Amino acid sequence: MGLAKTEMFTDKQNEIALFAKVFGHPARVSILQHLFKIDSCVCGDLVNEIGLAQPTISQHLKELKHLGLIKGNVEGTSVCYCINKENWSNMKTVMLEFLDQDVSKIECC
Repeated sequence: MGLAKTEMFTDKQNEIALFAKVFGHPARVSILQHLFKIDSCVCGDLVNEIGLAQPTISQHLKELKHLGLIKGNVEGTSVCYCINKENWSNMKTVMLEFLDQDVSKIECC
């Protein structure tokens, strides 16, 4: 198995790929949707809401937090998570710029 060779690509290309990867799993999409729906921090009830095991939820939360789309605060023995609105806004700007590339006047094929 070869290396991903991400260093061959621009920072922007790698950033877009990471954002796309985070949306590549329905559990992460579900977690994000739930956090937006409740519009507050959630502490531990994601297992009941999403229906996956705690270790699985934790792994998905780790991915979302690593990318900065959510943030977490320690409250007692649990970690409470919410949307990182500033980073979410930045991600939307990057992705919309990428997705709007098709706004072209040239007809092809």
